Amino acid sequence: MKVVLATHHFLPRYMAGAELYAYRTARWLQEHEHRVAVVCVESIADGDGKLRVEREDYEGLAVYRLYFNLARTPDPFRWSYWNPDIGAWLEGFLRQQAPDVLHVNSGYLLSASVIPAGRAAGVPVVLTLHDYWFVCPRLHLRRPDGALTVLPNRPAECAWCLMTERRRYRLPDVASGGRLGRLATAWLERRRSPRVQAIEERRRLLREALGQVTAFIAPSRFLRDIYIGQGLPPERFYLARYGLDMRLWREARGTQGNSGERVGTFKDPSPPLRIGYLGQLEPHKGVHVLIQAFRRLSLPNREGRDASLAIYGDPSRNPGYARRLRRLASGEPRIVFASAYDNRRVVEVLAGLDVCVVPSIWYENSPTIILEAQAWGLPVVTSDLGGMAEMVRHEVDGLLFRPGDADDLARQLQRLLDEPELLPRLRANAPPVMTMEEQMQALMGVYQNVKCKT
Repeated sequence: MKVVLATHHFLPRYMAGAELYAYRTARWLQEHEHRVAVVCVESIADGDGKLRVEREDYEGLAVYRLYFNLARTPDPFRWSYWNPDIGAWLEGFLRQQAPDVLHVNSGYLLSASVIPAGRAAGVPVVLTLHDYWFVCPRLHLRRPDGALTVLPNRPAECAWCLMTERRRYRLPDVASGGRLGRLATAWLERRRSPRVQAIEERRRLLREALGQVTAFIAPSRFLRDIYIGQGLPPERFYLARYGLDMRLWREARGTQGNSGERVGTFKDPSPPLRIGYLGQLEPHKGVHVLIQAFRRLSLPNREGRDASLAIYGDPSRNPGYARRLRRLASGEPRIVFASAYDNRRVVEVLAGLDVCVVPSIWYENSPTIILEAQAWGLPVVTSDLGGMAEMVRHEVDGLLFRPGDADDLARQLQRLLDEPELLPRLRANAPPVMTMEEQMQALMGVYQNVKCKT
Protein backbone atom coordinates (compact mmCIF):
# COMPACT_ATOMS: atom_id res chain seq x y z
CA MET A 1 0.00 0.00 0.00
CA LYS A 2 1.29 3.46 -0.89
CA VAL A 3 -0.07 6.32 1.25
CA VAL A 4 0.34 10.08 1.31
CA LEU A 5 -0.46 11.32 4.81
CA ALA A 6 -1.33 15.05 4.84
CA THR A 7 -1.46 16.62 8.28
CA HIS A 8 -1.66 20.15 9.64
CA HIS A 9 1.52 19.78 11.74
CA PHE A 10 4.16 17.13 12.35
CA LEU A 11 7.01 16.29 14.68
CA PRO A 12 9.44 17.33 16.05
CA ARG A 13 8.28 20.93 16.46
CA TYR A 14 4.65 20.03 17.12
CA MET A 15 3.68 17.15 19.42
CA ALA A 16 0.00 17.41 20.34
CA GLY A 17 -2.45 14.52 20.01
CA ALA A 18 -3.26 14.87 16.30
CA GLU A 19 0.42 15.22 15.43
CA LEU A 20 1.27 12.08 17.40
CA TYR A 21 -1.57 10.23 15.64
CA ALA A 22 -0.05 11.17 12.27
CA TYR A 23 3.45 10.22 13.39
CA ARG A 24 2.44 6.84 14.81
CA THR A 25 0.38 6.05 11.71
CA ALA A 26 3.29 6.90 9.41
CA ARG A 27 5.78 4.92 11.48
CA TRP A 28 3.57 1.83 11.59
CA LEU A 29 3.07 1.94 7.83
CA GLN A 30 6.80 2.24 7.29
CA GLU A 31 7.64 -0.55 9.76
CA HIS A 32 5.19 -2.86 7.98
CA GLU A 33 6.80 -2.22 4.59
CA HIS A 34 4.15 0.11 3.19
CA ARG A 35 5.33 3.22 1.38
CA VAL A 36 4.40 6.50 3.03
CA ALA A 37 5.11 10.19 2.49
CA VAL A 38 4.10 12.88 4.99
CA VAL A 39 2.96 16.36 3.91
CA CYS A 40 2.61 18.93 6.70
CA VAL A 41 2.39 22.67 7.33
CA GLU A 42 5.49 23.84 9.16
CA SER A 43 4.81 27.59 9.23
CA ILE A 44 2.05 30.00 8.16
CA ALA A 45 4.21 33.07 8.88
CA ASP A 46 7.07 32.50 6.47
CA GLY A 47 8.16 34.65 3.56
CA ASP A 48 6.01 36.71 1.21
CA GLY A 49 2.94 34.51 1.01
CA LYS A 50 4.16 32.18 -1.74
CA LEU A 51 4.25 28.49 -0.95
CA ARG A 52 7.63 26.94 -0.26
CA VAL A 53 8.15 23.19 0.13
CA GLU A 54 11.15 21.52 1.76
CA ARG A 55 11.74 17.77 1.79
CA GLU A 56 13.57 16.11 4.66
CA ASP A 57 13.97 12.70 6.23
CA TYR A 58 12.66 12.49 9.77
CA GLU A 59 13.42 9.19 11.47
CA GLY A 60 13.48 7.57 8.06
CA LEU A 61 10.18 9.13 6.95
CA ALA A 62 9.98 11.31 3.84
CA VAL A 63 8.44 14.56 5.12
CA TYR A 64 7.45 17.47 2.88
CA ARG A 65 7.15 20.62 4.99
CA LEU A 66 5.07 23.53 3.68
CA TYR A 67 5.89 27.17 4.43
CA PHE A 68 3.83 30.24 3.51
CA ASN A 69 2.71 33.56 4.99
CA LEU A 70 -1.05 33.50 5.45
CA ALA A 71 -1.19 37.18 6.42
CA ARG A 72 0.29 38.15 3.05
CA THR A 73 -2.03 36.10 0.86
CA PRO A 74 -4.66 37.94 -1.26
CA ASP A 75 -7.49 37.08 1.16
CA PRO A 76 -6.22 35.61 4.47
CA PHE A 77 -9.64 34.49 5.70
CA ARG A 78 -10.50 32.68 2.49
CA TRP A 79 -7.01 31.23 2.11
CA SER A 80 -7.20 29.92 5.69
CA TYR A 81 -9.80 27.41 4.52
CA TRP A 82 -9.15 27.26 0.78
CA ASN A 83 -5.49 27.64 -0.14
CA PRO A 84 -5.21 27.27 -3.94
CA ASP A 85 -1.42 27.11 -3.82
CA ILE A 86 -1.47 24.07 -1.53
CA GLY A 87 -4.21 22.46 -3.61
CA ALA A 88 -2.30 22.93 -6.87
CA TRP A 89 1.01 21.73 -5.41
CA LEU A 90 -0.58 18.67 -3.78
CA GLU A 91 -2.42 17.66 -6.96
CA GLY A 92 0.87 17.68 -8.86
CA PHE A 93 2.61 15.82 -6.04
CA LEU A 94 -0.08 13.13 -6.02
CA ARG A 95 0.07 12.69 -9.78
CA GLN A 96 3.82 12.21 -9.43
CA GLN A 97 3.63 9.85 -6.44
CA ALA A 98 0.53 7.91 -7.58
CA PRO A 99 -0.45 6.70 -4.07
CA ASP A 100 -3.28 4.30 -3.35
CA VAL A 101 -4.76 6.61 -0.70
CA LEU A 102 -4.56 10.24 0.40
CA HIS A 103 -5.11 10.24 4.17
CA VAL A 104 -5.89 13.76 5.40
CA ASN A 105 -5.36 14.32 9.11
CA SER A 106 -7.77 17.23 9.81
CA GLY A 107 -8.09 20.12 7.35
CA TYR A 108 -6.81 22.86 9.64
CA LEU A 109 -3.92 24.89 8.09
CA LEU A 110 -3.76 22.61 5.05
CA SER A 111 -7.15 23.97 3.97
CA ALA A 112 -9.93 21.99 2.34
CA SER A 113 -8.35 22.45 -1.10
CA VAL A 114 -6.38 19.25 -0.45
CA ILE A 115 -9.56 17.15 -0.80
CA PRO A 116 -10.47 18.07 -4.39
CA ALA A 117 -6.74 17.93 -5.19
CA GLY A 118 -6.82 14.25 -4.25
CA ARG A 119 -9.90 13.52 -6.29
CA ALA A 120 -8.55 15.45 -9.30
CA ALA A 121 -5.45 13.24 -9.17
CA GLY A 122 -7.64 10.14 -9.09
CA VAL A 123 -6.75 9.26 -5.49
CA PRO A 124 -9.40 8.26 -2.89
CA VAL A 125 -9.47 10.49 0.18
CA VAL A 126 -9.71 9.28 3.78
CA LEU A 127 -10.28 12.07 6.32
CA THR A 128 -9.60 11.60 10.03
CA LEU A 129 -11.54 14.19 12.01
CA HIS A 130 -9.86 15.44 15.17
CA ASP A 131 -11.76 18.68 15.74
CA TYR A 132 -14.56 20.89 14.40
CA TRP A 133 -12.59 22.97 11.91
CA PHE A 134 -14.89 22.09 9.01
CA VAL A 135 -17.88 23.58 10.86
CA CYS A 136 -16.13 26.21 13.03
CA PRO A 137 -13.47 28.69 11.86
CA ARG A 138 -12.20 28.82 15.46
CA LEU A 139 -11.69 25.05 15.44
CA HIS A 140 -13.08 24.29 18.91
CA LEU A 141 -16.76 25.37 18.78
CA ARG A 142 -15.81 27.72 21.61
CA ARG A 143 -16.42 31.46 21.51
CA PRO A 144 -13.82 34.02 22.60
CA ASP A 145 -15.80 34.64 25.81
CA GLY A 146 -15.46 30.95 26.69
CA ALA A 147 -19.04 29.91 25.91
CA LEU A 148 -19.55 26.80 23.80
CA THR A 149 -21.24 27.04 20.41
CA VAL A 150 -24.38 24.99 19.91
CA LEU A 151 -25.05 23.76 16.38
CA PRO A 152 -26.71 24.52 14.11
CA ASN A 153 -25.95 28.23 14.20
CA ARG A 154 -26.60 31.00 11.68
CA PRO A 155 -23.81 32.54 9.58
CA ALA A 156 -24.39 35.89 11.29
CA GLU A 157 -23.78 34.28 14.69
CA CYS A 158 -20.54 32.80 13.39
CA ALA A 159 -19.48 36.18 11.96
CA TRP A 160 -20.15 37.92 15.28
CA CYS A 161 -18.20 35.23 17.13
CA LEU A 162 -15.15 35.97 14.98
CA MET A 163 -15.60 39.71 15.56
CA THR A 164 -15.47 39.18 19.32
CA GLU A 165 -11.92 37.91 19.01
CA ARG A 166 -11.22 41.63 19.26
CA ARG A 167 -11.62 43.20 22.69
CA ARG A 168 -13.49 46.21 21.27
CA TYR A 169 -16.44 43.90 20.53
CA ARG A 170 -16.00 41.19 23.16
CA LEU A 171 -15.83 43.35 26.29
CA PRO A 172 -19.01 45.38 25.57
CA ASP A 173 -20.82 42.17 24.66
CA VAL A 174 -19.83 40.56 27.97
CA ALA A 175 -20.73 43.75 29.87
CA SER A 176 -24.18 43.81 28.26
CA GLY A 177 -24.83 40.17 29.12
CA GLY A 178 -24.86 39.23 25.43
CA ARG A 179 -27.45 41.85 24.43
CA LEU A 180 -24.98 43.62 22.14
CA GLY A 181 -24.24 40.34 20.39
CA ARG A 182 -27.91 39.65 19.76
CA LEU A 183 -28.42 43.12 18.29
CA ALA A 184 -25.25 42.92 16.22
CA THR A 185 -26.16 39.47 14.89
CA ALA A 186 -29.59 40.72 13.79
CA TRP A 187 -28.00 43.75 12.12
CA LEU A 188 -25.36 41.68 10.32
CA GLU A 189 -28.05 39.32 9.08
CA ARG A 190 -30.42 42.05 7.96
CA ARG A 191 -27.72 43.98 6.10
CA ARG A 192 -26.24 40.88 4.45
CA SER A 193 -22.88 42.01 5.75
CA PRO A 194 -19.73 40.96 3.81
CA ARG A 195 -18.70 39.14 6.99
CA VAL A 196 -21.84 37.02 6.78
CA GLN A 197 -21.30 36.37 3.09
CA ALA A 198 -17.74 35.24 3.83
CA ILE A 199 -19.03 32.68 6.34
CA GLU A 200 -21.67 31.48 3.88
CA GLU A 201 -18.98 31.02 1.23
CA ARG A 202 -16.76 29.11 3.69
CA ARG A 203 -19.61 26.77 4.56
CA ARG A 204 -20.49 26.21 0.90
CA LEU A 205 -16.95 25.36 -0.20
CA LEU A 206 -16.23 23.11 2.77
CA ARG A 207 -19.53 21.29 2.36
CA GLU A 208 -18.66 20.63 -1.28
CA ALA A 209 -15.18 19.42 -0.31
CA LEU A 210 -16.52 17.07 2.36
CA GLY A 211 -18.85 15.63 -0.25
CA GLN A 212 -15.76 14.40 -2.12
CA VAL A 213 -14.31 12.47 0.85
CA THR A 214 -14.43 8.73 0.29
CA ALA A 215 -14.36 7.74 3.98
CA PHE A 216 -14.37 9.56 7.32
CA ILE A 217 -12.72 8.30 10.49
CA ALA A 218 -14.07 9.65 13.78
CA PRO A 219 -12.41 8.68 17.07
CA SER A 220 -15.54 9.46 19.12
CA ARG A 221 -19.29 9.10 18.77
CA PHE A 222 -19.73 12.74 19.76
CA LEU A 223 -17.55 14.01 16.90
CA ARG A 224 -19.14 11.62 14.41
CA ASP A 225 -22.62 12.75 15.37
CA ILE A 226 -21.69 16.43 15.05
CA TYR A 227 -20.65 15.91 11.42
CA ILE A 228 -23.53 13.61 10.54
CA GLY A 229 -25.76 16.33 11.97
CA GLN A 230 -24.33 18.66 9.33
CA GLY A 231 -25.71 16.42 6.60
CA LEU A 232 -22.82 14.05 5.87
CA PRO A 233 -23.78 10.46 4.96
CA PRO A 234 -23.51 8.13 7.99
CA GLU A 235 -22.46 5.20 5.80
CA ARG A 236 -19.13 6.87 5.04
CA PHE A 237 -18.13 7.06 8.71
CA TYR A 238 -15.90 4.64 10.60
CA LEU A 239 -15.74 4.95 14.39
CA ALA A 240 -12.21 4.12 15.54
CA ARG A 241 -10.51 5.01 18.82
CA TYR A 242 -6.85 5.91 18.82
CA GLY A 243 -4.51 3.03 19.54
CA LEU A 244 -1.37 3.03 21.68
CA ASP A 245 2.00 1.48 21.02
CA MET A 246 2.01 -0.73 24.09
CA ARG A 247 5.72 -1.42 23.87
CA LEU A 248 6.42 1.58 26.11
CA TRP A 249 4.13 0.20 28.81
CA ARG A 250 5.43 -3.35 28.50
CA GLU A 251 9.03 -2.23 28.67
CA ALA A 252 8.25 -0.25 31.80
CA ARG A 253 6.62 -3.29 33.37
CA GLY A 254 9.08 -5.83 32.01
CA THR A 255 6.15 -7.80 30.56
CA GLN A 256 5.01 -8.82 27.10
CA GLY A 257 1.24 -8.45 27.67
CA ASN A 258 -1.50 -9.44 25.24
CA SER A 259 -3.43 -7.27 22.79
CA GLY A 260 -5.73 -4.83 24.57
CA GLU A 261 -4.29 -5.74 27.95
CA ARG A 262 -4.09 -3.24 30.77
CA VAL A 263 -0.48 -3.15 31.92
CA GLY A 264 -0.47 -0.46 34.60
CA THR A 265 1.14 -0.51 37.98
CA PHE A 266 -1.03 -1.30 40.99
CA LYS A 267 1.03 0.03 43.86
CA ASP A 268 -0.82 1.57 46.76
CA PRO A 269 -1.14 5.33 46.37
CA SER A 270 1.50 7.33 48.17
CA PRO A 271 0.51 9.18 51.38
CA PRO A 272 0.18 12.50 49.51
CA LEU A 273 -2.27 12.24 46.61
CA ARG A 274 -0.23 12.97 43.49
CA ILE A 275 -2.43 14.75 40.95
CA GLY A 276 -1.15 15.46 37.46
CA TYR A 277 -1.99 17.29 34.25
CA LEU A 278 -0.22 16.42 30.99
CA GLY A 279 -0.91 18.43 27.85
CA GLN A 280 -1.00 21.81 26.17
CA LEU A 281 -1.04 24.96 28.26
CA GLU A 282 -3.91 26.62 26.43
CA PRO A 283 -7.11 28.22 27.78
CA HIS A 284 -9.43 25.67 26.11
CA LYS A 285 -7.59 22.90 28.00
CA GLY A 286 -8.92 24.28 31.28
CA VAL A 287 -5.67 24.13 33.26
CA HIS A 288 -6.74 27.26 35.14
CA VAL A 289 -9.85 25.39 36.32
CA LEU A 290 -7.64 22.64 37.74
CA ILE A 291 -5.42 25.10 39.62
CA GLN A 292 -8.46 26.88 41.04
CA ALA A 293 -9.95 23.53 42.10
CA PHE A 294 -6.71 22.39 43.72
CA ARG A 295 -6.49 25.58 45.76
CA ARG A 296 -9.98 24.89 47.14
CA LEU A 297 -9.04 21.50 48.55
CA SER A 298 -8.91 21.05 52.32
CA LEU A 299 -5.22 20.25 52.74
CA PRO A 300 -4.23 18.31 54.62
CA ASN A 301 -7.57 16.62 55.21
CA ARG A 302 -8.93 15.44 58.57
CA GLU A 303 -6.83 12.28 58.43
CA GLY A 304 -3.72 14.33 57.71
CA ARG A 305 -3.43 13.30 54.06
CA ASP A 306 -1.95 15.90 51.74
CA ALA A 307 -1.84 16.33 47.96
CA SER A 308 0.39 17.74 45.24
CA LEU A 309 -0.26 18.93 41.69
CA ALA A 310 2.26 18.53 38.85
CA ILE A 311 1.55 20.37 35.59
CA TYR A 312 3.39 19.10 32.50
CA GLY A 313 3.24 21.35 29.44
CA ASP A 314 5.26 23.70 27.27
CA PRO A 315 4.87 27.30 28.48
CA SER A 316 6.46 28.75 25.34
CA ARG A 317 3.42 27.94 23.17
CA ASN A 318 1.23 30.51 24.94
CA PRO A 319 3.41 32.58 27.30
CA GLY A 320 0.53 34.84 28.34
CA TYR A 321 -1.61 31.94 29.50
CA ALA A 322 1.40 30.29 31.17
CA ARG A 323 1.96 33.49 33.18
CA ARG A 324 -1.71 33.50 34.16
CA LEU A 325 -1.39 29.93 35.45
CA ARG A 326 1.67 30.82 37.50
CA ARG A 327 -0.18 33.77 39.03
CA LEU A 328 -3.08 31.47 39.97
CA ALA A 329 -0.63 29.05 41.58
CA SER A 330 1.43 31.72 43.32
CA GLY A 331 2.04 31.02 47.01
CA GLU A 332 1.04 27.35 46.81
CA PRO A 333 4.20 25.21 47.03
CA ARG A 334 2.22 22.02 46.40
CA ILE A 335 1.77 23.09 42.73
CA VAL A 336 4.78 22.37 40.53
CA PHE A 337 5.21 23.37 36.87
CA ALA A 338 7.19 20.52 35.38
CA SER A 339 7.48 21.97 31.83
CA ALA A 340 7.16 19.84 28.70
CA TYR A 341 8.08 16.17 28.33
CA ASP A 342 9.00 13.92 25.44
CA ASN A 343 6.00 11.68 24.74
CA ARG A 344 8.35 8.70 24.84
CA ARG A 345 8.65 9.47 28.58
CA VAL A 346 4.90 9.43 29.18
CA VAL A 347 4.99 6.16 31.15
CA GLU A 348 7.74 7.53 33.38
CA VAL A 349 5.63 10.64 34.06
CA LEU A 350 2.44 8.67 34.70
CA ALA A 351 4.31 6.36 37.10
CA GLY A 352 4.84 9.36 39.35
CA LEU A 353 1.10 10.12 39.66
CA ASP A 354 -1.93 8.71 41.44
CA VAL A 355 -4.58 10.41 39.31
CA CYS A 356 -4.64 12.23 35.97
CA VAL A 357 -6.93 15.22 35.41
CA VAL A 358 -8.20 16.27 31.97
CA PRO A 359 -10.11 19.52 32.67
CA SER A 360 -10.82 20.69 29.10
CA ILE A 361 -13.61 23.23 28.62
CA TRP A 362 -14.20 22.48 24.94
CA TYR A 363 -15.69 19.48 23.16
CA GLU A 364 -12.59 17.29 23.25
CA ASN A 365 -12.72 14.46 20.77
CA SER A 366 -10.62 11.58 22.14
CA PRO A 367 -7.72 12.86 24.25
CA THR A 368 -4.75 10.52 23.93
CA ILE A 369 -3.67 11.24 27.49
CA ILE A 370 -6.85 9.58 28.80
CA LEU A 371 -5.94 6.40 26.95
CA GLU A 372 -2.33 6.59 28.11
CA ALA A 373 -3.38 6.99 31.73
CA GLN A 374 -5.87 4.12 31.48
CA ALA A 375 -3.20 1.90 29.93
CA TRP A 376 -1.12 2.56 33.04
CA GLY A 377 -4.06 1.74 35.30
CA LEU A 378 -4.36 5.37 36.40
CA PRO A 379 -7.82 6.79 37.21
CA VAL A 380 -8.82 9.84 35.18
CA VAL A 381 -10.89 12.77 36.41
CA THR A 382 -12.30 14.64 33.42
CA SER A 383 -14.96 17.05 32.21
CA ASP A 384 -18.39 15.57 31.55
CA LEU A 385 -18.31 16.88 27.99
CA GLY A 386 -17.89 15.73 24.41
CA GLY A 387 -15.77 12.67 23.71
CA MET A 388 -14.21 12.78 27.19
CA ALA A 389 -17.48 11.64 28.77
CA GLU A 390 -17.45 8.55 26.50
CA MET A 391 -14.03 7.46 27.69
CA VAL A 392 -14.45 7.60 31.48
CA ARG A 393 -17.13 5.71 33.38
CA HIS A 394 -18.11 7.82 36.37
CA GLU A 395 -17.58 6.02 39.69
CA VAL A 396 -16.28 2.94 37.81
CA ASP A 397 -12.82 3.74 36.44
CA GLY A 398 -12.74 7.51 36.94
CA LEU A 399 -14.74 10.57 37.89
CA LEU A 400 -16.59 13.21 35.86
CA PHE A 401 -17.22 16.82 36.82
CA ARG A 402 -19.19 19.72 35.37
CA PRO A 403 -17.10 21.44 32.67
CA GLY A 404 -15.41 24.62 33.82
CA ASP A 405 -16.72 24.21 37.39
CA ALA A 406 -13.73 24.45 39.75
CA ASP A 407 -15.92 23.76 42.78
CA ASP A 408 -17.23 20.50 41.31
CA LEU A 409 -13.74 19.42 40.29
CA ALA A 410 -12.52 20.21 43.80
CA ARG A 411 -15.31 18.04 45.23
CA GLN A 412 -14.25 15.07 43.12
CA LEU A 413 -10.57 15.47 44.02
CA GLN A 414 -11.43 15.87 47.70
CA ARG A 415 -13.28 12.55 47.55
CA LEU A 416 -10.06 10.86 46.43
CA LEU A 417 -8.44 12.23 49.58
CA ASP A 418 -11.28 11.53 51.98
CA GLU A 419 -12.58 8.15 50.74
CA PRO A 420 -9.70 5.66 51.14
CA GLU A 421 -11.39 2.91 49.15
CA LEU A 422 -12.25 5.08 46.12
CA LEU A 423 -8.88 5.33 44.37
CA PRO A 424 -8.04 1.59 44.60
CA ARG A 425 -11.52 0.72 43.30
CA LEU A 426 -11.23 3.05 40.32
CA ARG A 427 -7.76 1.77 39.57
CA ALA A 428 -8.86 -1.87 39.67
CA ASN A 429 -11.52 -1.12 37.05
CA ALA A 430 -9.19 0.60 34.56
CA PRO A 431 -10.46 -0.37 31.10
CA PRO A 432 -8.41 -2.03 28.37
CA VAL A 433 -7.31 0.30 25.60
CA MET A 434 -7.00 -0.24 21.88
CA THR A 435 -3.47 -1.03 20.76
CA MET A 436 -1.73 0.58 17.83
CA GLU A 437 -1.81 -2.75 16.04
CA GLU A 438 -5.59 -2.99 16.41
CA GLN A 439 -6.05 0.60 15.27
CA MET A 440 -3.87 0.10 12.21
CA GLN A 441 -5.51 -3.16 11.20
CA ALA A 442 -8.83 -1.31 11.24
CA LEU A 443 -7.29 1.56 9.24
CA MET A 444 -5.85 -0.84 6.67
CA GLY A 445 -9.36 -2.21 6.25
CA VAL A 446 -10.58 1.34 5.49
CA TYR A 447 -7.74 1.84 3.02
CA GLN A 448 -8.59 -1.39 1.23
CA ASN A 449 -12.28 -0.45 1.07
CA VAL A 450 -11.69 2.97 -0.46
CA LYS A 451 -9.10 1.59 -2.87
CA CYS A 452 -11.65 -0.91 -4.16
CA LYS A 453 -14.20 1.88 -4.68
CA THR A 454 -11.86 3.88 -6.94
